[in-house]
Amino acid sequence: QVQLVESGGGLVQPGGSLRLSCAASGSIFSIYAMNWYRQAPGKQREFVAGMPSGGSTNYLDSVKGRFTISRDNAKNTVYLQMNSLKPEDTAVYYCNAGISSGYGAVISYWGRGTQVTVSS
Repeated sequence: QVQLVESGGGLVQPGGSLRLSCAASGSIFSIYAMNWYRQAPGKQREFVAGMPSGGSTNYLDSVKGRFTISRDNAKNTVYLQMNSLKPEDTAVYYCNAGISSGYGAVISYWGRGTQVTVSS
C-alpha cells in the first residue's frame, strides 16, 4: 500500500504565498515522476507542475515564474512553492506520483487533495 498525503493549503490573499507538501509513504521501492495537478470548481483537473526523477521541471504556462516544484528524495516528499497567488489559482491541488513497490510495475498514485483559496 502506498499513500500520498498533501498539506499546506489554506486561504490566502491575492499576491500572497503558500507552500504545499506531499509525502509518500508505504511500500515504496522507487519514485519516478512527482507532479501537482489542480481542479477548480466546474473545471477539469489540469497539470500544474512536474518533476521527473532526473530533476528537470515543467510547468503550466500560467504558473511559470510564480510556482516552483521541488522534491526531497530522502523524505519521499514533493513541494510546490506558490508565490504571487491570484484568485484564478483557487482550486483543490492534488499530488500525483509514479511509484514502484519493487515488483516491476510503476503505478500512478494520487493524494486526496488540499484546498487553496485565493481571495481578499
